[in-house]
Amino acid sequence: MEGTVQGVGFRPFVYRVARSLGLGGSVRNTAAGVIVEAEGPHAQVQALLRALRENPPPLARVERLHTQELPVVGLAAFEILDSRGGEAPRVLVPPDVALCPDCRRELLDPADRRYRYAFTNCTNCGPRFTIVRGLPYDRPLTTMAAFPMCEACAREYHDPADRRFHAQPVACPRCGPRAWFEDASGRRDDWGRAFREAMQAGLIVALRGLGGFHLACDAHNARALHTLRERKRRPHRPLAVMARDLDTVRRFCRVSDAEVALLQSPAAPIVLLERLLGADLPGELAPGLRTLGVMLPYTPLHFLLFAQAEGEPEPPDLLVMTSGNHSSLPIVHTNEDARRQLGGIADAFLFHDRPIENRADDSVVRVLADRLHFLRRSRGYVPVPFPVPVPTAGHPVALGAGGETKNACCLVKEGQAFMGPHGGEMETLEGLAFFHHNLEAMGRILEARPGVVGYDPHPGYRVSRTALELPGRHEPVQHHHAHLAAVLAENGRQGPAVGIILDGTGYGSDGHLWGGEVLLGDLTSFQRIAHLRYVPLPGGERAIRLPWLTALAVLWLDGGREAALAAAGRLFPGREREAGVALQLLQAGINCPLSSGAGRYFDAVSAIAGVCLESTYEGEAAIELGEFLPSELPWGRGSPSHRLAGPYPFRLAGDEIDLVPAVAAAARERLEGAPAGPISARWHRTVAEAVVEAAGRAALRSGVQAVALSGGVFHNPYLVREVPRLLRERGFEPLLHRHVPPGDGGLALGQAVVALWRHGSSGPAHAGGGVS
Repeated sequence: MEGTVQGVGFRPFVYRVARSLGLGGSVRNTAAGVIVEAEGPHAQVQALLRALRENPPPLARVERLHTQELPVVGLAAFEILDSRGGEAPRVLVPPDVALCPDCRRELLDPADRRYRYAFTNCTNCGPRFTIVRGLPYDRPLTTMAAFPMCEACAREYHDPADRRFHAQPVACPRCGPRAWFEDASGRRDDWGRAFREAMQAGLIVALRGLGGFHLACDAHNARALHTLRERKRRPHRPLAVMARDLDTVRRFCRVSDAEVALLQSPAAPIVLLERLLGADLPGELAPGLRTLGVMLPYTPLHFLLFAQAEGEPEPPDLLVMTSGNHSSLPIVHTNEDARRQLGGIADAFLFHDRPIENRADDSVVRVLADRLHFLRRSRGYVPVPFPVPVPTAGHPVALGAGGETKNACCLVKEGQAFMGPHGGEMETLEGLAFFHHNLEAMGRILEARPGVVGYDPHPGYRVSRTALELPGRHEPVQHHHAHLAAVLAENGRQGPAVGIILDGTGYGSDGHLWGGEVLLGDLTSFQRIAHLRYVPLPGGERAIRLPWLTALAVLWLDGGREAALAAAGRLFPGREREAGVALQLLQAGINCPLSSGAGRYFDAVSAIAGVCLESTYEGEAAIELGEFLPSELPWGRGSPSHRLAGPYPFRLAGDEIDLVPAVAAAARERLEGAPAGPISARWHRTVAEAVVEAAGRAALRSGVQAVALSGGVFHNPYLVREVPRLLRERGFEPLLHRHVPPGDGGLALGQAVVALWRHGSSGPAHAGGGVS
């Protein structure tokens, strides 16, 4: 059997079923999967096969089940044999699994030998991917090899009737990892009491968790939140929280059944929820937003943070749990690095001594249009694969290197896509080192050496230069083609399809910055059918950080220098001097790169509406503008009447989608006193109508019905719902992401499948990645 069949209680399950059926034989792990030999009456053997196919353990995933008849040799007993390596791995390493109810009960039972033990686990829960070093998945090939089992744990480990049978991380206070609290001077203390005292004192604690460090503080303490933001240099980006339990979540947020299922799932991701009006929470948690990223305790250590012991201070019911890193750096995972990198942020540390082999930041998801929508795919989901189309059987392993931001690599092997954990930014040496580690770890676990490598042709991307140094055939894959290909692959399609690709920035085949694209393509090539009108960005990157500069550029395109300067004086008072300098750059065409990015248009309208004039994190202006959507729409807070407002004027001419008139109309409304709500409502409707109209024309001309939606702008709840609705009304089939984020966190998938399909075509390596 191949699939997720190790580390999930599969062998004890087989053992118990076979014994109950009176069968003889054995079950063992190998690098290639699980091998079962069963001997007995035909009916009983068939019953075992039905159980394997139809009722495997909850965490197991059987991808393939091969059967072969063997000679009868008179096996009377059924046993579990030692694991065997040496074969090409076809087994799937399971992801890390949240604390199960049985272990949770033991944590709070004073009579249990694991009472309040922070590393309690069993076959049904605990670390997997973050501790594995190789296959087969057995203790010697995990970081738990450093902790020899005591007699009691060894008895459980070897008892097929025990739920800890062959649970590789099994441990107890006598033989397992330990945790401790350490203040800035290095003095150690009891971690439970000291942590709660630190929370009461408003301190920030760097806490070593499952896949790396968190920075934790009392989510109700506005002063602590302000200090955390100052030290981390994160003035506005929302902070995730961990709630004591589901009742606590419901006190502060609206939670649907689907969202409850995600919060309580084995993956236990951060779930983006709508805050309740009047919820008593500091605004510093998510400035300008009505959403909050929430998770439940998913390790015993996290669970115990909220479990008050006799004589200890009462813990908060809500803790900030944000990634333990500096901006642009990967999450910290060793105690030594935490002291060095987080010492200027944290007042104290909660350490443990179980090594983290593979870092995995928290996954972030939300429910949009009744679908699971990934914002970040990492802990709990990595390295679970999903099927993708492949050109030939026995194809080479393909690597997608990913993007410069939100990086996650992808390996495609035997028709399965394996996404690596979220790596973040690649502009630093630490980011590149993390990339190399992820690639090496995924390759080792899968025993996969890439034969083809897909990468972004942007000349300034460090990750692309790194990819070109790897062995194998190299395929440049244009940024937005990779987005299109990722959606196709997730939906099991080869294409052709029309793609509506909306994001902020991607290197285009014509040397300009793309980001508002209508493409026609498949898994090997694409054509650019239409695009948003180019906007010059005065100062380049500076205009991305200052959305009002982009707004100024759009107004200049619409009405010229004097009209733009006059509007800027009223819309952006106090910035007239800088506006004058920017207009000089625009007039001269100096340091004004051209961008068709949809994100830049959202920036412009957000600034014009008075929502966000200066952006401190990627997508801030667009996200905050979305908060002013009508109140009956998800995450909106505007007046319901704004929902009925028609779109602003736009033009479709040739291959250009001109939204400049729409931005100019929004500016006129703002100057006439319109609030942000109606402007946001009309703008969102305008974008949806414009891109659907352009895509519809392309689909009709090409004779295709499928329209793929991708790019970071499709994190927007309104567009995720409205664009597919408009497409269906016009008789087209919308395709959305299923397993990866629509933003750059999903690029690697598209790069890998395009590189693979081009290799399968046996043609020469593509130099440009598409036709502009």
